[in-house]
Amino acid sequence: MLVFAHSHQPWSSISPTIKLLGSCKNSEDVNKIHARLITNGFIKNPNLTTRIVLDFADSRRSYLAEFARFVFHEYHVCSNGDFEDPFLWNAVIKSHSHGLDPRKALLLFCLMLETGVSVDKFSLSLVLKACSRLGFVKEGMQIHGFLRKTGIWSDLYLQNCLIGLYIKCGCLGYARQVFDRMPRRDSVSYNSMIDGYVKCGMIESARGLFDLMPKEKKNLISWNFMISGYAQRADGVNVAKKLFDEMPEKDLISWNSLIDGYVKHGRMEDAKSLFNKMPKRDVVTWATMVDGYAKLGFVHQAKSLFDRMPLRDVVAYNSMITGYVQNRYHKEAIGIFNDMEKESHLSPDETTLVIVLSAIAQLGRLSKAVDIHLYIMDNKFRLGGKLGVALIDTYSKCGSIQKSMRVFEEIENKSIDHWNAMIGGLAIHGLGESAFDMLLQIEKRSIKPDDITFIGVLNACSHSGLVKEGLLCFELMRRKHKIEPKLQHYGCMVDILSRSGSIELAKNLIEEMPIEPNDVIWRTFLTACSNHKEFETGELVAKHLFLQGGYNPSSFVLLSNMYASFGMWKEVRRVRTTMKERKLRKIPGCSWIELDGNVHEFFVDTMELSNT
Repeated sequence: MLVFAHSHQPWSSISPTIKLLGSCKNSEDVNKIHARLITNGFIKNPNLTTRIVLDFADSRRSYLAEFARFVFHEYHVCSNGDFEDPFLWNAVIKSHSHGLDPRKALLLFCLMLETGVSVDKFSLSLVLKACSRLGFVKEGMQIHGFLRKTGIWSDLYLQNCLIGLYIKCGCLGYARQVFDRMPRRDSVSYNSMIDGYVKCGMIESARGLFDLMPKEKKNLISWNFMISGYAQRADGVNVAKKLFDEMPEKDLISWNSLIDGYVKHGRMEDAKSLFNKMPKRDVVTWATMVDGYAKLGFVHQAKSLFDRMPLRDVVAYNSMITGYVQNRYHKEAIGIFNDMEKESHLSPDETTLVIVLSAIAQLGRLSKAVDIHLYIMDNKFRLGGKLGVALIDTYSKCGSIQKSMRVFEEIENKSIDHWNAMIGGLAIHGLGESAFDMLLQIEKRSIKPDDITFIGVLNACSHSGLVKEGLLCFELMRRKHKIEPKLQHYGCMVDILSRSGSIELAKNLIEEMPIEPNDVIWRTFLTACSNHKEFETGELVAKHLFLQGGYNPSSFVLLSNMYASFGMWKEVRRVRTTMKERKLRKIPGCSWIELDGNVHEFFVDTMELSNT
């Protein structure tokens, strides 16, 4: 349709043809124009093909970029055109090195050398950029060797590109060697090295280079790198402030870096003081302050700042939602998300949805989880990363293991995190056999499990009374996968053995643990002693808990219940009296159901035992 609509355009003129190509809406339109150009022979005009390559090789519209690259290969490379000028080659190499597939830049550079095209410093800088993006240090070193054999080795721009490559690949030693051998350096040379040192946590090396840097080469970027580096360390915030006061000029990055340092280390009063002095603030400034107050539990101060923000972006909303979730204000977190949806210029990103799903999971609101799932599908978010993991986990915690499994099965390229989330969901629902079967599937597919995988399976075996499977899982983890058991793994094993009545085995495992057992493991064991009438062992465990200074009310309640099961009411009263004296109260159990979109919570009433 496009071709016929513009049929009055002269097909033997370059500018109208280029304009027509630029108006194409899809690859079909491009193919129609290409066919017309072949029919009238105008496609063989080198001036036209050159313009097509230069104008469209790095176009954001993939169909135009692909056409430009095709034209280049078909009418310039394969037609034995003028190979001396690397100009067109550089344009196509740049479209790859800065585009979606940097590997093709390397392949094209090799073709360039094979066909005898002379390379210039732009060709080399582009291929170094591709190596940097891919992390190809060996290939970068080959380019480095090629440079040493040419007359352009001493070019300052190329040497800076080499420094950038080595730093990006984590080879700071090589970068420093290039830097030290440079006959001439500019601000970019120094700043690249300083930034590399800062990002690797080598702040002393960065400071040494910063102090050696000639005064005329120090610029705002140099100072900001140093302030940012020191601000990330608890012992460096004061040094960052000193540098901040000394710097000849400041920008928003300078202010925000120091505020971020104060916030990261809980120095909110200092952050607030700096915030109030700022001549200008941006969204990052406000969001950092909101995040700082929320992380310290000052949710109301965070919300007050959030409400005062002159302009909010997705990051600001994410900070406020995260703050509410971290402080267990789950309903309020969903409320902020609902407000965000009403903002016409904002769209939630993947981070937003992951945080909101976490809040929904804690509230158990299945209907809201379904709404978010529909939003994810409508907006074509990928479930291959954290978002898929969060959705699986949320459906499980909201009571729908079927929906959780459906999401899991629809994800094509599953990571171990997806498997772990699904195993965890099966464990919550007491489906131990299914969880263990998933571990076997992981083994069959040669997927490498991690420690979280085994925590999930062991937990599932514990809830389902699968003793043999639990023991097999524990041995598989240690012997085949060489994963050293952590406290959570031992806790699950103690629970599995204790529930099955293997009190002696559980006791031996606790005594042989290379890690000091925590009060959770001891309370698990104490519960088993009470359930299986192992009074003497249970009493010893309880006393051990009290000697540890464990004033956890659950320990006292467990001991009281054990005494009660043996009809030892005098001892029950003694334990309860001790709890009153120490003002210990057990947090009541809670459950909830969702009816008509509303969540109703039910708490267990804590009743005092009678003195009879």
